Amino acid sequence: MNIKKLSIIIPAYNEAATIHRILDKIKDVHLLNDITKELIIVNDCSSDSTKDVIHKYMEANQGLKINYFEHEINKGKGAALHTGIEMATGEILVIQDADLEYDPQEYNDLLKPIVMGFADVVYGSRFMGSNPHRILFFWHTLGNKFLTLLSNIFTNLNLTDMETCYKMFRTNIIQGIKLKEKRFGFEPEVTSKISKIKGIRIYEVGISYYGRTYEEGKKIGWKDGFRAIYCILKYYFKD
Repeated sequence: MNIKKLSIIIPAYNEAATIHRILDKIKDVHLLNDITKELIIVNDCSSDSTKDVIHKYMEANQGLKINYFEHEINKGKGAALHTGIEMATGEILVIQDADLEYDPQEYNDLLKPIVMGFADVVYGSRFMGSNPHRILFFWHTLGNKFLTLLSNIFTNLNLTDMETCYKMFRTNIIQGIKLKEKRFGFEPEVTSKISKIKGIRIYEVGISYYGRTYEEGKKIGWKDGFRAIYCILKYYFKD
């Protein structure tokens, strides 16, 4: 597969404190085979100064290709991803949160199985490999592992981290899937739907994780965990 461009989808909601820093990190990444970067930022109606920070950054870094979109009302992370995926023009796309929990320098680790012709989809796992991980909440980690196990039961996959942010897709595959979940149900929905594609090749690579606490801005909560369980069951039986 001839890969010329990687589309980086960045959903943003009230990330004024960190989004310029993650953009700096992305700017410093040199991709395999001189693949170029297309940044797609979707501001999900932030109530802080996220919009101003992004526009100032774009003015100061005009050599970096950034496409900016915004929602007039807050729709949720999944809805922001839907917008970004629809607008992507690269042969490959990856999801990047606007916080600092994931390291863009690891894009090449995700890209390698696709560039080598082995994979169509690559998940970055926080639970495999020797990469650094911040030690945070036991019950949150246990919840993530439980959701991954439950998802695996119904998808017949052997993932270690279904809930990871870092998911990389061949763009034509993800754009061909009708996605519905507007919030954090995106993760189990997309995993369920890609698992049903005949001949799909899914790989997983270990990544670093610099997690943040709820005081530092983490947004996902226990209600989203119950929604994920619902989505795992829903998309197994419905679609």
